[in-house]
Amino acid sequence: MRLVLLILCLASWHSVSAEEVGARTKGTIYSYWGWNRGYYSNSDIHFKGDGYDFTLRDVEATDRPTKFGLNPYFSPGDITLPQTNFKIGYFIADNLSLSFGVDHMKYVMKNNQTVHRKGTIATGGEFDGVYDGDIDLTDQKFLKYEHTDGLNYINLEINKFTHLTHLLNGKLNLSYLMGAGVGFTYPKSNVTLMNNKKHDDFNVAGYGADVKIGLNLAYDRVFLQSEYKFGYVNMPNIRTTHDSADSASQHFTFQEINILIGYYF
Repeated sequence: MRLVLLILCLASWHSVSAEEVGARTKGTIYSYWGWNRGYYSNSDIHFKGDGYDFTLRDVEATDRPTKFGLNPYFSPGDITLPQTNFKIGYFIADNLSLSFGVDHMKYVMKNNQTVHRKGTIATGGEFDGVYDGDIDLTDQKFLKYEHTDGLNYINLEINKFTHLTHLLNGKLNLSYLMGAGVGFTYPKSNVTLMNNKKHDDFNVAGYGADVKIGLNLAYDRVFLQSEYKFGYVNMPNIRTTHDSADSASQHFTFQEINILIGYYF
């Protein structure tokens, strides 16, 4: 009899707990992992260092999604290779949360493009000159430029959830969300500039801000979440060579589509 009462009590507690989690009550902690696609506005990139100071105008860039498969998307050793998102959050009030984590995006300058170059180069090498005209970047001899490990936007966001409806006799809770965030960028930039040795180190390069909307579908403690995010990144301190005197700067807007899997603790 005591065992039956215990089972009934546990079942009752689980039912209430699941309902509270679905309602995202104050004090609930959650975390999620997922993947993204990124889209970037064109931007001017300013390069400066010992003997040179020039700007490439209206540069195009894309993301670099990894082909989908069990490896690396679900392989413990390679799970961070794709474009990923990780957050941990806390509900400071019912349906209102703060979250902190990283959007691991990838930014790749298109090499098959012609851009306008303006400035001077006087390093004693083959690229010396005074420029105010177009340059073809296809052969990558002059420049290879990527943030591919990655364009890491580390951010704090506030999120507001609003319940839409219950599905499958109340087992599924569908909500929409709106959010905004600020943070800093910590890219690992892969840059080869004017025959210098490739630079590929992490560096705090700048800051960013974002707004987002999304849908959240919760079943018990597990949820799926989709997001559309629009943001701005300003990076005045991008490392380009192993000489600390050399740097680049750029700013651009980004759009991000996220698919996420999470859990309420």
